[in-house]
Amino acid sequence: MENISFIGCGSWGAALSKVLSDKNIQSTMWHRSKSIVDKMSSTRKHYLVPDLTFSKKVFFTNDLDSLIEESSILVLAIPSQSIRSVIEPKKHLITNDKILVNLAKGIEIDTLMTISGVLHDILGNDFNNIVALSGPSHAEEVIFGHPTTLVSASKNEESAAVIQEVFSNNTLRTYKNHDILGVELGGAMKNVIAIAAGICDGIGYGDNSKAALLTRGMGEISKLGSAMGAESLTFQGLSGFGDLIVTCLSKHSRNRSVGQAIGEGRSLENVLGEMSMVAEGVLSAKSIHQLRLKHNVDMPIHEAIYNVIFEGEDPKKSVEDLMTRTLTSELKGDR
Repeated sequence: MENISFIGCGSWGAALSKVLSDKNIQSTMWHRSKSIVDKMSSTRKHYLVPDLTFSKKVFFTNDLDSLIEESSILVLAIPSQSIRSVIEPKKHLITNDKILVNLAKGIEIDTLMTISGVLHDILGNDFNNIVALSGPSHAEEVIFGHPTTLVSASKNEESAAVIQEVFSNNTLRTYKNHDILGVELGGAMKNVIAIAAGICDGIGYGDNSKAALLTRGMGEISKLGSAMGAESLTFQGLSGFGDLIVTCLSKHSRNRSVGQAIGEGRSLENVLGEMSMVAEGVLSAKSIHQLRLKHNVDMPIHEAIYNVIFEGEDPKKSVEDLMTRTLTSELKGDR
């Protein structure tokens, strides 16, 4: 039996711990705060998602060293920008027989690395048990057992298969994919488009606008992903279009909610200050902007979102600028 642990106690990691407990698999969750650990241990309730009640198969700790040493599968359930600071001081504890599973969907802002790149940078290129678990999945729906599909992506097919098996049951179906780069890029970039979708909602635009945004936005995602070496087919799958759809259309999406508030005229600082969870798309917009310039890829929608978030451009003006660009072909030329 695998010894499975979660580094982080966010809603998505907690939802996956419930999947394991429903399969009669024990897991342990780490949080740096002893008070939060003690509270969840005593109440059996998640500190951010009160609808989630933990079974006795789920344990809690704030002892990260022991957690890492005793685990064969480590699920990284923390934000993208926190992974290096948490993992690097503990790299001496992460042996080559462990599998690292990343749930975060972002690009490290300082290095422009995907999370698998960050982990290789910390642990060395010889460490090959890195898996990205991604796809169209809201924690709230997984908690209630709504049918959901995921992708277990890794260059190591054996590790991908292990995680596929672990995180599958009668309501959660996981597929394998060897293109971890494409899976990670799709997960990061769709969050930026989700902010744009929220802005459309906040302004009051309708279905036509949303359809155009998702379609053209996916075109931009695929262009940058292909330029970086990912497989274009990946972006047509669950971690691409699938994740894009659920993030852009759902009331559960934090990134869409941020965009909606901006579209309604609120400041980004004010919106983020009220959030208890992380909206990865905000910093991803900056990372994608830098990657676009590095790889010389034209991405007008992503660039418009960057300008709204970081340059203070009016959202309606950004939309007008997008609509009045030089006319071009759908299949060739600039998007």
